[in-house]
Order: sequence, then structure tokens, then C-alpha cells
Amino acid sequence: MYNETAKYYDIIYRFKDFESEAAQIKEIIKKHFGNITPSLLDVGCGTGSHLQYLKAISNAEGLDYSEEMIDVARQKNPDITFHCQDMADFNLAKSYHVITCLFGSIGYVQTLSRLTKTLNTFATHLTPQGLLLLEPWFQPDEWKPNTVHGIFIDEPHLKIARVNTSFVSGSISHFDLHYLIGTPQGTDHICETHELGLFTHETIMRLLSEAGCSVEFDKHGLSGRGLFKCVKTKEIF
Repeated sequence: MYNETAKYYDIIYRFKDFESEAAQIKEIIKKHFGNITPSLLDVGCGTGSHLQYLKAISNAEGLDYSEEMIDVARQKNPDITFHCQDMADFNLAKSYHVITCLFGSIGYVQTLSRLTKTLNTFATHLTPQGLLLLEPWFQPDEWKPNTVHGIFIDEPHLKIARVNTSFVSGSISHFDLHYLIGTPQGTDHICETHELGLFTHETIMRLLSEAGCSVEFDKHGLSGRGLFKCVKTKEIF
């Protein structure tokens, strides 16, 4: 995924207010930690758009599975360390005051067993009383299959039409993102398949609790998707 489209990601999602979301995260961190400068790991960091703003108040690092997305993130944030690893089983041999996992990227773990493994991995990388901020993907009853979606970019030297239809198979939401990209060098068609697991909030809260975290759920969150605010209270692993 994103091996051909990472360079267009930021322009496609320019409607998303990463700065405002980062400001909300800063307030949550400040309320929890006070005036210390926390270490922070953004898991599923993509092109580093949240980190652009979070690095001002933290010793920030990023982690993503896509090398192409990491390449873009490094260009934007040359002062940040990035790790190209799987969120389910990364091992960085250190702990962080804060771990963020935003924009529904947790859905890419797909299965309940991998979700369990991922949340345990997060917990093992948190300091005692460390903070996990987790923005969920859709719940099963929120996903709307057989709906059509489109994003369109119209600039003098770049035209992008990204169109997809949403589907569901069991507990997996899936969609093919069809990109039609026009540049002065020509027009290309690219198709990416995305598959994300649909987990209830109750399931996520239970697994977080089993991983040693106290959990609070903010129904609105940063952008209307909701936000799990978790504090590591026990060493389970």
C-alpha cells in the first residue's frame, strides 16, 4: 500500500487539520504530564503530519510499515527518528511517555489476534503511567458497505481523481482505491487494496484493560472518530 501514491498523500488529505488535532494532543499530554518534555512515539505515523507539530513539545519518533510513507515523513521531519516496522510486533528496546496511533490506522491489524498483540506491544513500550492515545477505525455497525466515495484534486499541473466503493467481508472492511493521476508527463491509473478490521469499542477497551491500562473513551475525540485515552497502570508483560 502507498508504494506508488505516498508522494500524493499530503495533497489528497490537505482537508484534514493535522495542526488542530496535534494541538488537542498537546493539551492532553500537558494535562497528564505537566511541564516535562515527554518522549513520544507516533505509530502508523504515515507522512509525519501530526509529528510536524508534536515534535515541538516532545522528543518525538515515528513508526510505520510503509517505507514510502516513511521516506516522505523523513523529508518533512529530518530531525526525527523513524522506524519502519509492523505495529503488531515492533521492538524498539525502549519505553515512551506517550504513544499515539491515529486516523484509524489501528484497523490495519485486521484480526482480533493481531489487535491483541498490537495493544500488548504498545503497553510494553509505555513507561509506568505512560499515555496511549488511540483513534479507532469504524465499528462493525458504523461501516457502510456498498457506498461510493471520491476525492478530487484540481491544480494547474496536477489532477487526481480517487474513487472507491466500500465493501465488507465478515469482520473486514475493504475497498480498492482507484487513482487517476494526471501530470504534465502523462496520466496514470493506480489501484490499491485496503483491508481493515472492524472492532467494537468494547473489544478494544477490554484488550487495553487486559494489557494493563486504565481506559477513558472520548466519543468525539480529535476529529469526530472518538479517542481512547489510556494510562498504563500495571506491568502485565
